[in-house]
Amino acid sequence: MTLFIEDGATVIVQGMTGHQGMVHTARMIQAGTRIVGGVNPRKAGARVEFTLANGTSESVPVFADCTQAVTATHAAASVIFVPPRFAKDAMVEAIQAGIPLIVVITEGIPVADTAYCVALAQDRGCRIVGPNCPGLMTLPSQPGSRGSNLGIIPDGIVGRGPVGLVSKSGTLTYQLMGELASIGFTACLGIGGDPIVGTTILEALQAFNRDEETKACVLIGEIGGTAEQDAARWAATHMTKPIVAYIAGFTAPEGKQMGHAGAIISGGKGTAQDKKEVLESVGIPVGTTPGQTAELTTNILREHAII
Repeated sequence: MTLFIEDGATVIVQGMTGHQGMVHTARMIQAGTRIVGGVNPRKAGARVEFTLANGTSESVPVFADCTQAVTATHAAASVIFVPPRFAKDAMVEAIQAGIPLIVVITEGIPVADTAYCVALAQDRGCRIVGPNCPGLMTLPSQPGSRGSNLGIIPDGIVGRGPVGLVSKSGTLTYQLMGELASIGFTACLGIGGDPIVGTTILEALQAFNRDEETKACVLIGEIGGTAEQDAARWAATHMTKPIVAYIAGFTAPEGKQMGHAGAIISGGKGTAQDKKEVLESVGIPVGTTPGQTAELTTNILREHAII
């Protein structure tokens, strides 16, 4: 296991038959993810054919609900592509079916709905990634094994390597993956930029710290909230692996939402400078650009004889 999911785990897609679900299910299959079912009560019993870039096709069954899908496939994860007004019901259904990992791509979910579902998931022993996130990509840990690409992270940018990446930003996730493509990753996790998310930066760092194959971490944060500060304070006394950070939003004005719902400076708190100062106070270097962050990461990997 690299991050929250085993190599080759079985995956279902809630909202698979919608436009976004169809597009991204095809590319997840193309990436090697074991998609074993979709969920749509109106199309239960049907099969959907996905034509892949290599000219082959794959037929995926559609189930009425998550419980039926889990019974038939033993799915270890679900990826949710349903519209915001249906997202709470979709998350609750996945949680009640006992799916261990639920990746929620949907943007615009009411914060109260997310809060309810995150609390329910914690009570039932499930993990939510997202919402409003690019998802989770894990790279195969053994030759011949299959990783998972759960969500919308582009495939083919990177291969297996020693770095674990956790990010609030989808676009910056892809950029840092590209900057460090020659080094590679164990897993790349986009946690989402909403005020409440199912998996925090701190929880991601804790998971990477437990993973023997991850030797260093890159943290991409942004303005708003205190998630980066919380993670830094934990890392100061518990993290056994080097971390490099990048914080987006040094020029963001107070009180103006910047892209993500949670990216807002309020009451003078949550600024990029505040986050940078706390991170650096515990020995975590902070790059001023994605390129400099990649350079800092490469230097630290060399200093620790990781590469």
